[in-house]
Amino acid sequence: MLGFKRNGKRLFHQFKKAINMLIKIKIFSIFTVVAVLASTLVVMVPEGNCITIQEEREMSKEFMTVVRSQFPLIKDPIIVDYVNRVGQRILSVVPPQPFEYQFHVLREDVYNAFATPAGHIFFNSGLFAALESEEELAGIIGHEIAHVVCRHISDRIESSKKIGMATLAGMVAGVLLGAGGAAEAASALTVGSVAAGKTAALAYSRENEMQADQLGLGYLTQAGYTGDGLLTSLKKIRSKQWYGSEQIPTYMTTHPASEARMSYIDNWLHQNRPKTAPKRGEVGGFDLAHTRLVALYTDEKTALNHFEKDLERSPDKPLAHYGYALALTRAGHWQEAAKHMKRAIEGNAMATHMLEDLGRIYFQNGQYEKAMEALSAGGSEQSPEGRLYLGRTQMELGRIAEARETFENLVRDDEDYTQAYYFLGDCSGRLGDLFGAHYYLGRFYRQKGDPKNAGFHLNRARKLAVDDTQKRMVERQLEALDPEKKKRPDAG
Repeated sequence: MLGFKRNGKRLFHQFKKAINMLIKIKIFSIFTVVAVLASTLVVMVPEGNCITIQEEREMSKEFMTVVRSQFPLIKDPIIVDYVNRVGQRILSVVPPQPFEYQFHVLREDVYNAFATPAGHIFFNSGLFAALESEEELAGIIGHEIAHVVCRHISDRIESSKKIGMATLAGMVAGVLLGAGGAAEAASALTVGSVAAGKTAALAYSRENEMQADQLGLGYLTQAGYTGDGLLTSLKKIRSKQWYGSEQIPTYMTTHPASEARMSYIDNWLHQNRPKTAPKRGEVGGFDLAHTRLVALYTDEKTALNHFEKDLERSPDKPLAHYGYALALTRAGHWQEAAKHMKRAIEGNAMATHMLEDLGRIYFQNGQYEKAMEALSAGGSEQSPEGRLYLGRTQMELGRIAEARETFENLVRDDEDYTQAYYFLGDCSGRLGDLFGAHYYLGRFYRQKGDPKNAGFHLNRARKLAVDDTQKRMVERQLEALDPEKKKRPDAG
């Protein structure tokens, strides 16, 4: 077992090296990363051994580091919080789990949702935009939770034949060089071997889908949903037949939806409805989250057309004005956007998030006093983006010390909010704090993935540090910039 652990560490390091190569080339999709992760897991686990919970956690952590730095995750708090609230409601009826589940929304137009090891569940914006209710969203989330509970991804890896390092290297090389078969190797959670011509398919089997359907439907109905949303969402996806790029498959590629499976779901719903828990009220917020997603994260022209037609049908509908206002901001039509946002607020006086959006519109249009009034009234101290615009508005009004305090509070509460570090550095420089200016700009560029500029500013900050506390702050950032430096014999 000790030898296996040593081998696992070595291969885990090789997985990281492969991913870093892919990052430098910048020609891979999220499924390429999944494929490399899965390849490494297959190599790491000798036949007869199972992937442990801890191994899943370690690989998932590395996977998420790459995803957060390289892929367009939607961080809109209204959208992300809503999806997580739906997920947590379903999880409330699931037996205790070894993982802390997290739900993410990827900015991808393709109809897809998938789970990775250790409880990370991804939902593509294209699929979310196509859904019409919380029931449908919950249906797919419940199904993906069931895949994780059953450890289907890990089981598929375990049941695959052991592959060698040459196979893994061949697959990665194929992806890097665009060799024939690379797209297929990197898609649909399928591990392909360009070198050896072998494939360990990790797409879900019909048996996996049946088990996830049965378990997921049980979770849904126990959580107070009807379960109908799973069937209607699958029918919707199946009828559309949307296809993405070669490296990003549709939902149906990884989740077979045969007629037999659809009939099974339909029959289960009819047979089990009298036994299920009574329907509870929804967690609420689907219409708001869906409106924001369509307005801000789908194709700009499509979004404008969608809300123009919505307003033609329902000219007094607050959410139609709200969505249209958000879509107009993407086209830079600030005055018209402000007019529609105010109409939305008139129909929904308690919607503080709309006041925040109005403040952002005023800011972009150069109306800083009005922006300050709207942002302050909108409770922007609770929203990262609102706090960012509040600080930027304070800067434009010459209230630099207040702005720096706003940005300091923001990064204290959300240290991953990269953009705030840029303005924090700007404020520090304007206030004569050159150490703070270089330190925060260094953090900004490090988190942005620009090591050259990060290193320049952090090294300047190190020279400007006046005490041990400031020196340690800089050293921690330099170590994060080059985590391998500490391990090298010549380091320090």
